[in-house]
Amino acid sequence: MKQQEIHTLLQRFFQANQCPVTNSAPGALAVQLTIDMDKELMNRPFYWHYLEKTGGVPNPAKLTLLTNKEAVTDEEKPEFIHFGSPRLHQIFDSARKLGSFARMYEMSFAQNGEAQQPLHPWLALNLTVSCQCDMKKDTVHSIGLHLISGAIVENFQGRLNRLMLSPKIPDMRFTLSPIILPKSGMQRIRLYIEEKISEEDHTWAEEARQRWNADLMLLQHFYEDMEEKPEVYELEKEALRELYEPSIHINVNNGGLFYLNPNSIF
Repeated sequence: MKQQEIHTLLQRFFQANQCPVTNSAPGALAVQLTIDMDKELMNRPFYWHYLEKTGGVPNPAKLTLLTNKEAVTDEEKPEFIHFGSPRLHQIFDSARKLGSFARMYEMSFAQNGEAQQPLHPWLALNLTVSCQCDMKKDTVHSIGLHLISGAIVENFQGRLNRLMLSPKIPDMRFTLSPIILPKSGMQRIRLYIEEKISEEDHTWAEEARQRWNADLMLLQHFYEDMEEKPEVYELEKEALRELYEPSIHINVNNGGLFYLNPNSIF
């Protein structure tokens, strides 16, 4: 995930949650949190409990987030945000919890005398693929599925970021009914991601198994003189399995139905 995409995601997240962006510059973003978002992100339960008990005046925190380490800002205590940073994962989790599914329409302005024009339905999913053993690698995919033709488009979020979207359908526009139902569309996207995963290089998994076998041999060597293995042997053996066993998880971060003009994506 590119830093500019992260910057756009942060802007949209805070705007969607009514947090004023007090300063926005290339690679830097200052945001005034609301009370609800302070409680969601800042981990200050005792502060808010004290205010509620005493009736004090709330003072929600202000965040300054950098998506470019070289960005210049006058704000205090800036945080550098990159893919994999704890704050970004926290925001991903909050986005899933607070608004995991959206329905949006592309804004367009009707001309005088213009006939009604159709908006095409797209299903969009932002997913994280986690490859995990004793190490972990996360990859974000943004996939769009055209619910009429079945066409699949990657980097869909990046394409959406260039469009003007609204939760209300514009004047002189109507939506086409999907041929592919959203539930079926989600399954298609999952199968598409699984096929991409199957085509990738999985040397990392074989190398994890080799490290697992090496540590298992050491464990067995340590207990080889014992006729009856103690309970701790089985516990350590299971701990090695949990540490090294390769696994791949697909998690949906968020998604939505987007009704777009016919030529906006293709």
